[in-house]
Amino acid sequence: MVLTDITAGVLSITLNRPECLNSFNEELHQQLSQAMNIAEQDEAVRCVLLTGAGRGFCAGQDLHDRNAIISDGGIPDLSQSIERYYNPLIRRMTSLPKPIICAVNGVAAGAGVSLALAGDIVIASRTASFIQAFCRIGLMPDSGGSWFLPHKIGHARAMGMALLGDKISAEQALDWGMIWQVVEPEALADQSRQLAQRLATQPTIALGCIKQATYAAATHSLEQQLNLERDLQRLCGHSEDFREGVNAFIEKRQPAFKGK
Repeated sequence: MVLTDITAGVLSITLNRPECLNSFNEELHQQLSQAMNIAEQDEAVRCVLLTGAGRGFCAGQDLHDRNAIISDGGIPDLSQSIERYYNPLIRRMTSLPKPIICAVNGVAAGAGVSLALAGDIVIASRTASFIQAFCRIGLMPDSGGSWFLPHKIGHARAMGMALLGDKISAEQALDWGMIWQVVEPEALADQSRQLAQRLATQPTIALGCIKQATYAAATHSLEQQLNLERDLQRLCGHSEDFREGVNAFIEKRQPAFKGK
């Protein structure tokens, strides 16, 4: 259900349930968690590339599989799957001290939107789309959906997406600032791979600090952010890659960063 490969410092993770648009069931959650273990623990991994197989990126929760679906008069506690699976995944993605590229090859719906937006750089096929579809089944956005969208596209657009549940095209998502780039469908795999390989050759510690500081800025005061920048810059300055970067600049050559 989840395919992984490590090549040239890039951990490729492919959601592989194309028959149901890569929607989440328990097994997919567990295998994706194992893939995140690799991303966190393997020093050879310096960038993660996440995509979906087939014509969809991720359609959110597989409603045919959810144990919490109402049956025999029972009342589900949907918070259990959120707390057990979705929230830990989003926390791990956003706190991973390595860049994550999400290559959105098709529809991203429900929690699939949050999964995409938890990536640091989102590249979408021109045929991709984003749907906050929770309201259509009597639910509200979860998995960070109610946080990502207001911060990325503003209150009015986030509210419209959540309350109406309308499909947003890749071009519109780009125009709104939700994603980084839109490419032709046949170019998505190559362009996302090239970008991932580029990031895998950069100073990984510095990239991780950039992630941390950027997420913190959403809730920090200027004073708090200045202090965080000071502390993270100290960390960057202790890295081997900083010394290599300075030496390469002085010697007028391309740096050879090692991610250390």
